[in-house]
Amino acid sequence: MPSATKLAFRVAERNNPSSPVAEPPEKVDKKSRYTEGRGIAGAFEGETVTRRRLMEGTALAVGGIATMAFTLPAVGFALGPVFEDTNPTIWQDVGAEADFNDLTYVPRVMSIDPEIGDAGKTTVYMRRLNRDIDKVVEGQDPQPYVAISTRCAHLGCPVRYIQASQKFVCPCHGGVYDSQGKVQGGPPVRPLDRFYTKAESGRVLVGDRFSLNSQLERFSPRDPSNHLDGLWQYLYPARPTT
Repeated sequence: MPSATKLAFRVAERNNPSSPVAEPPEKVDKKSRYTEGRGIAGAFEGETVTRRRLMEGTALAVGGIATMAFTLPAVGFALGPVFEDTNPTIWQDVGAEADFNDLTYVPRVMSIDPEIGDAGKTTVYMRRLNRDIDKVVEGQDPQPYVAISTRCAHLGCPVRYIQASQKFVCPCHGGVYDSQGKVQGGPPVRPLDRFYTKAESGRVLVGDRFSLNSQLERFSPRDPSNHLDGLWQYLYPARPTT
């Protein structure tokens, strides 16, 4: 019997003489199903090795959960700002209200990254909101103007609007969208992105980009090829640089 094991038995017996702590065995059997037979410290008569391991595993699991309960919020608080867009919304004037109607899209050029000059400019197709054809999602404030991005939701190639067919078409990989930007064919995984809009003093202003799922529900901007339906929305989190 190892001296450490004998000492553990003596300490346990001295601290609580009435407890059923087993006497240290004369011979240790490493294959015994009882903790007493294997000479495990703190063994008592009738205790199986399986029970001991179960109790130890449970204690470790509870300790791990408690540790994560304290650690994860702290990590989230520390890393959260890295993934948060702290830039203020920049509203850009794209024309007078009289320039737009509720049936025909009008192309307008805006800057999605003013710091890089012309390279940060993009084309946006715009028209007034038409409640007869535009879906208004419950719980979301309708935008006064529909401002559709030309970035294809497949790989980001520029799409163009075909007035005759009233469809958005991507010439790169054959993506086809209807007049609301919903996918009708090809490889795109979600509708075209849109921009927030508002009207002030007779002028139309365009703000930040947002993404849509197949039900036209709004989400923070996602990269091209990122799904937004069902559980996919959690597998593809938003990034401030999208």
